[in-house]
Amino acid sequence: MNINLTLIVQMIVFIVLVWFTMKVVWPLILGPMSERESKIAAGLAAAEKGQQDLMQADQRAEAIVREAREKANHILDQAQHRANDLIEQAKGAATAEGARLLAAAQQQIELDASRARESLRREVAQIAVSAASKLLEREIDPKAHADLLGKLATQI
Repeated sequence: MNINLTLIVQMIVFIVLVWFTMKVVWPLILGPMSERESKIAAGLAAAEKGQQDLMQADQRAEAIVREAREKANHILDQAQHRANDLIEQAKGAATAEGARLLAAAQQQIELDASRARESLRREVAQIAVSAASKLLEREIDPKAHADLLGKLATQI
């Protein structure tokens, strides 16, 4: 192996090429690569932050849904209590109305019975007067004997 001038020139050219590549070309390649690396790192950090935000949003959504369910159950409980109260009030009103109607019917029955008794007393008094007048074969003046009819009606 002979070391001649061509080999030395080739070595100098190679060293200059390596130096030029390291000083000029390498920074041109490393700049976009480091920029791309930082973009990827920022993207990964944003994705991780997005996942954390998503988990927090899921937790907030679950809390809101849980709270809404609790409110809905509370509203349903209140509605059920209100319905029960209304039913109890309706039962009380119906009972009171039934008692009032029963009392009114009893008063009407007593009034009708009293009227029937009075009517019966009058008829009995008229029959008694009629029978007495037939027995005596004369007519009794009802105005003159009103006391007699009153006493007869009370006795009956």
